[in-house]
Amino acid sequence: MSEGPRRQGLRERYWERIPLAEMTSREWEALCDGCGKCCLNKLEDEETGQVDLTRIACRLFDDSTCRCKHYATRHDYVPECIQLTAKTIPNHMYWLPQTCAYRLIHEGRELYDWHPLISGSAETVHRAGVSIKDRTVSEDVVPDDLWDDYLIEEPL
Repeated sequence: MSEGPRRQGLRERYWERIPLAEMTSREWEALCDGCGKCCLNKLEDEETGQVDLTRIACRLFDDSTCRCKHYATRHDYVPECIQLTAKTIPNHMYWLPQTCAYRLIHEGRELYDWHPLISGSAETVHRAGVSIKDRTVSEDVVPDDLWDDYLIEEPL
């Protein structure tokens, strides 16, 4: 999909002045930079609450496109997949990637220059080395007891 149609219907630099709760669904979805890090499985230390990323992706994650294979119907396949909303962001801040636009906007911070809304291209997130494109392994092939072997640092 070209960037032109994807950006149609979006208010100019809306993320700088429109609260998350007042964004249209199209504006909300356009905030996603396509890094894929939210689709990574995480490990949480029960004692400290620290959350670590693994390079083990959800079974619906397409490593070559950095997108969900069944985004619109993902809950049919992965019922526990979290649907992020303006109301739920505070509850999920602990696992949102440091570079996530939803997190940045919620915290009153600016988007990075590589974000597609700033750069005009979905490829800049990959060129900047922020995405997990072509870097993951599916959860279908890694036993749970080996996830510690797949820890990664964030941001990438």
